[in-house]
Amino acid sequence: MNVAINYTVAQITNYTGGKLLIYNDTIPSPGYIALDSRKISFPQATIFFGINTSHHTSNEFVEGLYEKGVRNFLLEDDQVALNKLKDANVIVVQNTIQALQKLAIHHRKSHDVLANGNKLPVIGITGSNGKTIVKEWLSQLLENDYSIIKSPGSYNSQIGVPLSVLNISSAHTLAIFEAGISTTGEMESLEKIIQPTIGILTNIGQAHDEGFKNGRQKINEKLALFLHSDYLVYSADDEETGKEVIGFHKKIKKVNNHLTLFSWGKNKGNSLQIRSINKKENTTQIDVVFKGKPLSISIPFIDDASSENAINCLCTLLILIKSQEKIISGFTSLHPITMRLELKQGINHCTIINDSYSNDLHSLSIALDFLVQQKQHLQQTVILSDILQSGKKPDMLYAEVALVLKQKKINRLIAIGPELFFHQKIFAYLSATHFFLSVSDFIKNISSLYFHDENILVKGARAFAFEEIVIALEQKVHQTVLSINLNAAVHNLKQYRQLL
Repeated sequence: MNVAINYTVAQITNYTGGKLLIYNDTIPSPGYIALDSRKISFPQATIFFGINTSHHTSNEFVEGLYEKGVRNFLLEDDQVALNKLKDANVIVVQNTIQALQKLAIHHRKSHDVLANGNKLPVIGITGSNGKTIVKEWLSQLLENDYSIIKSPGSYNSQIGVPLSVLNISSAHTLAIFEAGISTTGEMESLEKIIQPTIGILTNIGQAHDEGFKNGRQKINEKLALFLHSDYLVYSADDEETGKEVIGFHKKIKKVNNHLTLFSWGKNKGNSLQIRSINKKENTTQIDVVFKGKPLSISIPFIDDASSENAINCLCTLLILIKSQEKIISGFTSLHPITMRLELKQGINHCTIINDSYSNDLHSLSIALDFLVQQKQHLQQTVILSDILQSGKKPDMLYAEVALVLKQKKINRLIAIGPELFFHQKIFAYLSATHFFLSVSDFIKNISSLYFHDENILVKGARAFAFEEIVIALEQKVHQTVLSINLNAAVHNLKQYRQLL
């Protein structure tokens, strides 16, 4: 992603704590930041932030970028052949990612106050599951009341978060950012960048468990995002999460004595009490009590995860918007997020459930519940990838996977990945199993698997790129397909409105 900026080279040097090795005042100030040398659209107007990886140093690409017209560089060392960059600006820093974060921190602070004098409301979302869906649904629910800047896609990493925050402009009246961590110490830097005023702690699952000693440590690392927040929305029905949130609240009182906990759950003592969740054919009605008054919302989904995500959104809207009528009306028209429990028509009268974005035991269980709720076909097939970063020993992990598949009465398992391939004996009880080392192996053999008249759950970790499988199994209606990205069209319309 190329990020538009409005900073001079001197300002970037100052805000990142860098050193300006070469400076040419005839070069125009950069209008964009680029991190990927392959994706630069406007070379003359771009400053390249060179990030070193285990395979390449960014300096390998500098001369090629210079030949293409790039004249502004921020790099990690002075090993570049400076004599070949005479007509350029070169900033050197100790760590490019930290420099990017420092620039984002400055940018966030400079947009802390709106034109009317009020603070910019910033929603920070973290947790193991549901971050992106909650973010996208909040954007849908609030788009008529605010000019919103949000994380694109799942930009929630040490690099993705600063890139997201650097997109804030004076036209925005609400920001929604998600933050993801995989080990200890990472949230501290993300908190400084996002500085959320409203925090949402979504479901705590098993993703990235291996980066933490235990679940308690993981919860507390994620809670660090809300160190200076005004509100924190969380589910009190999860006892461990509720206990750690209350402990966190007490611990930070010297630093932040204005944090208000907004809990939701079945007990009366919660800020929002859940009275009932009733699933119908295609909708779920959620009845709650808020400040002693009953309130009901209806969502066009019937899975448990959607109910939980919708309740997190409802709590946030009750903080931001006072009109309950406005709040209620938006939930009925929520639409699904691409690659998250997305129903599609498949080949040979199959129904495809596309959940090819993440894979851990918790989200697998939710996806399987969604699968068994589909009544179109009797046959239930699961296409599953290895589960990454679970923190559990593989034997124990896949024994649990086998157990949950057995409980849900899955007829056929198609497993993809080296770990599943190695542990295939664990799944011997299933009547039909197929194991492949990679997606490409599966695609080569797809015709021999004969898919017909069945519900197929495609559940894979993002790294496996299971969208290729969905494309292969999806029903082809025409030889030529016109694809229109309505989300992009809405985004463009909002941009034009802001400029006008």
